[in-house]
Amino acid sequence: MVRGHTRVVVIGCGVTGAGIARDLSLRGIDCVVLDASDSASGASGSNHGLLHSGARYAVKDPKAAEECSLESGILKRIAPHCIEDTGGLFVGLPGDDEMYFSDFEKSCSKANIGFRTLDTAYALELEPSLNRNIIAAYAVSDATVDPFRLTLENLEDARIHGCTFLPYNKVVGFGIHKGRIEKVRFRNLIAGDESEIAADYIINATGAWAATVTDLAGIYIPVRCSKGTLIVSASRITGSVVNRLRSPSDGDIIVPGGTVSIIGTSSSIIENPDSAFPQPSETDYLIEEASLMVPEFFDTRFIRAYSGVRPLFDTEDNKEHRCISRGYVLRDHSGDGIDNFATISGGKLTTYRLMAEKTVDLVCSKLGIDAACQTAMKTLPVSRKTSWSIPCASAKQYFLSAKKGGRLLCECEMISEYVIDEIVDDLLCHGREPTLNEIALRSRVGKGPCQGCGCSSRIAAYLHERGIYKGRDGIRQIKSMTQSRWKGLRPVICGDTAAQLELQESVQMGIFGIERQ
Repeated sequence: MVRGHTRVVVIGCGVTGAGIARDLSLRGIDCVVLDASDSASGASGSNHGLLHSGARYAVKDPKAAEECSLESGILKRIAPHCIEDTGGLFVGLPGDDEMYFSDFEKSCSKANIGFRTLDTAYALELEPSLNRNIIAAYAVSDATVDPFRLTLENLEDARIHGCTFLPYNKVVGFGIHKGRIEKVRFRNLIAGDESEIAADYIINATGAWAATVTDLAGIYIPVRCSKGTLIVSASRITGSVVNRLRSPSDGDIIVPGGTVSIIGTSSSIIENPDSAFPQPSETDYLIEEASLMVPEFFDTRFIRAYSGVRPLFDTEDNKEHRCISRGYVLRDHSGDGIDNFATISGGKLTTYRLMAEKTVDLVCSKLGIDAACQTAMKTLPVSRKTSWSIPCASAKQYFLSAKKGGRLLCECEMISEYVIDEIVDDLLCHGREPTLNEIALRSRVGKGPCQGCGCSSRIAAYLHERGIYKGRDGIRQIKSMTQSRWKGLRPVICGDTAAQLELQESVQMGIFGIERQ
């Protein structure tokens, strides 16, 4: 199938791809976004949700630190509805290198990153769960951000301004003629059919999969895939972001995210970004390290673990991956023989907007378009469609919707029929299948302590009532959602979590017979 022509094709709909689409659309440039999965399905949906002050990288990676500091301020101004301005602490423990404390102060000052030295007693008043033996503490302007909502908000604004998003469409080849990509070929992973679209410029924003895409054009780029594992507690332990006052290492950040805390992260090189799954040995080590800062984690229930993949660009194969810059790389492939092709990768969630701006600046220079970037000043609009990913938003709405007869479908996150209706109707409006996993991406479904044990069957039953699921559709959806959650549950099975999984197994095998499917 031929889908006509667009000025720009963006491959990848993580937060960077969505940010690029918004920037292009605001400059009046027609674009189509392709993704082999859904939005925020890669690293954008598998990170801390930390909005960096830049302090973490001030000592070892000052360029990335300055970028984070500047972009953090911009995002707090243009997207405050996606951010919880928690503030952050860096704390030193007995035995930590005190020379690093001094380097931290000097490096933050040099990079214009604000910090404040705290008396340890005062730090303990601010965060009572901290180790009582901390020997140093600094306050910084770290915050938390909802990466799913941020991605969806950028994509929605891009759509309003003319962008087309085609999820579950994997790029499988390029039509190249005289040093230019004339057509992009892609396969719909649901229907199985292939299509092609002509474009003036192609942007590869696939993160850890960047080298796979450039291979299709016969171009090699040196991407190293660094897997990072994180774990989620059943409750929120700290009010602010807590960092270990040392060079970046494993288990040295605690990020509050709504009603939970997220501990991370690890770093290990893997060959295939599709094989990034958390392991019990990683989660055990993360808990051990985080508990040195916050002893309460020794006795805390953890409900989930997950892994994301950082794309690291470096030509020195023997370089220790923790030493590779977390800055971004924008590569114009005209030097590789393809004049209308570029790859943007690396960087941080915090710097996605800057990465998008620089990429679109390059596109404009190539296409002879004179249009300035607006994203640093233009507020990211608030869309009701993305509001259901906010912790407690569904609970507030439940008490309103209950008066309209909306039954409660998810007890953990207080999600009613009313919320499911809004999400499902929007998906159907865009020609999308309302799978349980798609619903979960756009809401708090499956993110509570039961991890979808109760709500998956209730929502499936409700969608049968509406006539959206037919036959065994619901059971297939429950199975799919259970499999997606199992990857994160397996590494944290113990205590209450083990009991919860026994119940889930009894329900799904005993009632639905899923083990026979």
